[in-house]
Amino acid sequence: MLLKGKRLLITGVLTPQSIAFGVAEAAQAEGAEIVLTSFGRAMSLTERSAKRLDPMPDLLELDVTNPAHFAALTAALKKKWGRVDGALHAVAYAPEDALGGNFLNTPWESVATAFRVSTFSLKELAVAVAPLMTDGGSIVTLDFDNRVAWPVYDWMGVCKAALEATVRYLARDLGPKGIRVNAVAAGPLATIAAKSIPGFKTLEKAWGKQAPLGWAAKDPKAHDAVAQAACALLSDWFKATTGEMVHVDGGYHAIGAAPIDVQKERLEEEAAKR
Repeated sequence: MLLKGKRLLITGVLTPQSIAFGVAEAAQAEGAEIVLTSFGRAMSLTERSAKRLDPMPDLLELDVTNPAHFAALTAALKKKWGRVDGALHAVAYAPEDALGGNFLNTPWESVATAFRVSTFSLKELAVAVAPLMTDGGSIVTLDFDNRVAWPVYDWMGVCKAALEATVRYLARDLGPKGIRVNAVAAGPLATIAAKSIPGFKTLEKAWGKQAPLGWAAKDPKAHDAVAQAACALLSDWFKATTGEMVHVDGGYHAIGAAPIDVQKERLEEEAAKR
């Protein structure tokens, strides 16, 4: 089993449709022992999802905007396990006015919130678990490749680009400790988070047309492919890979394409409904 004996921290599980849930499920199937995190009103949703995992994992509170929670997380994991072998960072959020074509008008306060939750939290999580990775380890973050400017993704795109840079700097600083840091850049998947992105359906349709291997946001096989890639990176099979962005997107990133006019397609769809 790929992850037999591994102890993994999994953030970001909200519903069974969450990418993080797929990673948690796959990790358990491969022999890992896991702990989930959540906070606030989302705790009840995460707990409900946790009951669908076998065995049901422990749930720890982690609000990434609260520094005290990271210290408490380290202490709780040290008490429970003593060591940690891997961690999945699956945390992202941007206020509504930071998305949807509002790039030039987004206030700093919204940008700061998006950056702290979606980008800086990776560094904070790494600092929290690194002391417990006494035999080395692996940190994996979920990404959406932002080497280009996407329609309507706006400041979340900037945060994801910064996340990719953060992966490289963490790989530099944690490599001497035997800790690998990588990102999985997934194609668009039908999750609760995706529903909050204006124009997501248009992006999803274009993706399926361009990806050489095909892609469907609601296809369980696509979700499984992303989860399995994350588990592979959390395993010992990628011992010499760090600072990398692994694409699991049907090959979309490798093929040139015409720009997607999301705003135009949204207006056409609304007109067709009338």
